[in-house]
Amino acid sequence: MSETKNVFISHHHKDDASIDGLSRLLNGKDYKIRNSSIRVNPNNQSRLEKGEVSENTIKRLLRMKMKWAGSVIVIVGDKTHTRKWVNWEIEEAQRQGKAIIGVYENGLKDKVPVPEALEKYASAMLGWDSKKIIDALNGEGLFENPDGSVCQRKDGGNVTC
Repeated sequence: MSETKNVFISHHHKDDASIDGLSRLLNGKDYKIRNSSIRVNPNNQSRLEKGEVSENTIKRLLRMKMKWAGSVIVIVGDKTHTRKWVNWEIEEAQRQGKAIIGVYENGLKDKVPVPEALEKYASAMLGWDSKKIIDALNGEGLFENPDGSVCQRKDGGNVTC
């Protein structure tokens, strides 16, 4: 019998393929995730870029999607730290009391900058490994570098790798 977890996956929209990859990775291990994050289709992306959707509307929608989830997974790629919405989503997850799990993008081996809020609030920081991600979703607080080597968590939840 497979276990199902409701998650919100925070990501840079250029990394959308990583959401599909993460779902396949976990769903292939007799584990199922249901993702409530927002994936923007081209028409909506155009409306966002033109400023036709207010920030308050976006925040309200993100809060509702995140409230449903038990945990928040942040997919970390080489540009994720530059995305204002990813940082906001992490801060909102903290406000809602969610477990926040950083997962380095598949194939990433070198250190990359991590979003500021993730450094501050992460409950786990992992490479692309199904067992470790499942363990983190079940409450284990493992911290590692993109290459899988262990890094130390500092008091207060901050991580320096």
